[in-house]
Order: sequence, then C-alpha cells, then structure tokens
Amino acid sequence: MSDIKISDSIVYIGADDKDLDLFESQYDVPNGMAYNSYVILDEKICVMDTADKRVSETWSGNLKNALNGRKPDYLVVQHVEPDHSANIAALMAEYPDMKIVGNAKTFTMLGQFFDIPGLSERSVTVKEGDTLELGSHKLTFFMTPMVHWPEVMMTFESSEGAFFSADAFGKFGTLDTDEDWACEARRYFFNIVGKYGAQVQAVLKKAAALDIRMILPLHGPILTENLDYYVGLYNTWSSYQPENKGIFIACASIHGNTLAAAEKLKEMLEARGAEKVSLADITRDDQAEAVEDAFRYDRLVLMSSSYDGGVFPPMEELLMHLRDKTYRNRKVAIVENGSWAPSAARIIKGYVEKFKDITLVEPVVTIKSALNAESEKALAELADALTK
Repeated sequence: MSDIKISDSIVYIGADDKDLDLFESQYDVPNGMAYNSYVILDEKICVMDTADKRVSETWSGNLKNALNGRKPDYLVVQHVEPDHSANIAALMAEYPDMKIVGNAKTFTMLGQFFDIPGLSERSVTVKEGDTLELGSHKLTFFMTPMVHWPEVMMTFESSEGAFFSADAFGKFGTLDTDEDWACEARRYFFNIVGKYGAQVQAVLKKAAALDIRMILPLHGPILTENLDYYVGLYNTWSSYQPENKGIFIACASIHGNTLAAAEKLKEMLEARGAEKVSLADITRDDQAEAVEDAFRYDRLVLMSSSYDGGVFPPMEELLMHLRDKTYRNRKVAIVENGSWAPSAARIIKGYVEKFKDITLVEPVVTIKSALNAESEKALAELADALTK
C-alpha cells in the first residue's frame, strides 16, 4: 500500500511485507505484516517513524512521493525497535537539516543501534505533555514506557484528532488483508504487549482525555470508525478480564490418546451446554494462537502427557508463555496422562499455582495410557464442574 491519503495533510507512507514468515522471528504471519509510517504536511513537515529494513526501498519511495520535492523538517521517533527505526540513519543522511524528535531514552537506544554523526546536535528531546508546532497542526507527546519497550511514546495531533499510537492497537497482517480485526489484533496484543497490562491501562486513561477521531498504529489498519469498540477491547485485554465465556482446551499428546480424551471432554462440555469450547493440539497448532485463546475465554483446561518424569515439552512451552504474559483471572482444570508414573499434573500445577487470581477446578484427572470407564467417569465429573 502506498501514498494513502488519510486527510489533506496526513499521508500514509508505510509498506506491506507479504513475504515475511515470522514476525519477531517467532510469530507466524500467514498474511504478512504492515509497517506503518506517516508524514504530516504543513508549514513544517513531520515524518512519523520509519519502517523495517525489509521494506526500505518501498518506504523511501512512498516518502518521496508524499514530499513532492519538499524536505522534512522533523522525524518523530515513537519507537526504536528495528521494525520501525531501520531507515533513520539513511533519512538523516539524506536530509541533513532535519531534526529528530524523541525522549531521553529514545536517544540512548538510537545510539545503541546506529552510528549517526551529529545526532546530539540535531536532537529535540521531549517529555510528557511537550508540544511541537508544525503550523496548523500541533503535536503533543505522551510518554508510554513499556508499551512495549521503555522508550515508547505516543503522539496526539489536535487539529485532526489523530492519535499516533505506536505499537498499541496494532495487528498482524498486511493492510490489504481482508480479515476480522479482533482475531489478529488479539493474538498480537497478548503475545507482544500482553505482559504490560498496567502500562496499557495507563495509556487508556491518557487517551480518554483526548478528542481522538482516528487511531494510527505502527502495524495494522488506520482506525477511523467505531473507536469505542477498539478501545473497549483493549480495556478488556489489558485488565486481564475474559473477553468471552467459554472453555479452551490446550492438549499436548504424544501418541494420540490424550488428544482422544480431549476430544471426548469437548463433546461432554458441549452436551452440557458450554457457551463455546475451543480445542487446540498444541504439538502442532500455533502456540501464539493458544496463548490468545487462553486469554480470550474464562476457563482453561490443560491436558498433557507425562514425559521424562515431567510434562510433555509443548505443554511446558505454553505454560511458560502464560507465565510470562501474566495469565490471571481464570478457572483452570488439569488432565494428565501417564503409563506408569503420571507426572504432568504436578508440573502443570506448579505453574498454575503461581498465576494470580486463578481458581483450580477439581477433580484433577489422571488417565493411565488410554481413556477407560474409570477415567471417562472422572472426565464427566470435570465437565460437570466446568459447566455448573
């Protein structure tokens, strides 16, 4: 996507990357990724962030088209992560009179990534509430550390109500991908920003005082309508409240017997009227989607084979992700399988007991190799407890 006219003065100059397989070298992005950047055209011209090195040529061309022969006066750096800062040094070299705007932590980090001659002489250091006049446009800067790096700041342009939100309100996928916003925004949020719910809540409080008419994130589409919907989801996600009533079954099965038991439990739950039951085979399914669903629903069932006196590694990987993303405020049930010395439940419970505000649903079910009448009865008791 290029040269998108957001308004008479704000132009989109970012680029879609359709060939990227893993974002941050860990998250599957089947529909690629958008690296957003913007330019504000006024008496003074201001570029809002750059883009990833994978799209440098496209980004640079989009900027030149938008400038139409003019030169930028400022570059605002809201986030120094390389997918947004890769073109800073080249841009400063091309436009030696351009000033660079950031906070104190911005410039410390820039010095770690780039060797930019004369950086200190060209730096404009801002702090909370500082403003920058461009002409008819005025930028106000808000410090938003740990959403999701310590140097992050966001910017509000008052004349058009444009809120440049850095990585907040972003999503996976290119801009021309036709898909539901919430699904990939949710997976993006919980896996990238999710650890920092308190910091996101602080951002939402600041944003509530502004007359925001559009949200311009560094990834994903520009949001111009029904903003309460997006803000409402962010409030739910960042306060760690379940978004939907439902049960997510995360299953790690070696030879298929634990998975067969998970499918049986799903049938039982649906027969008992559970609002929604989602089942993932986390040995094959995307772990990031499992994290997303664990946060989405109010109940979680962790079902795993035992392995080497512990728990099957795909389950431990999920547990570590949930721990690191501050999983809380849920009901959790445990089902283990073991042929001679079941050990999965002990390891799973050790993680779950360290999560905050968790209710452990009894019984903890043990399967010996394959489901039989006795363990099926225990599963039925668990289904009752999860749906009562």
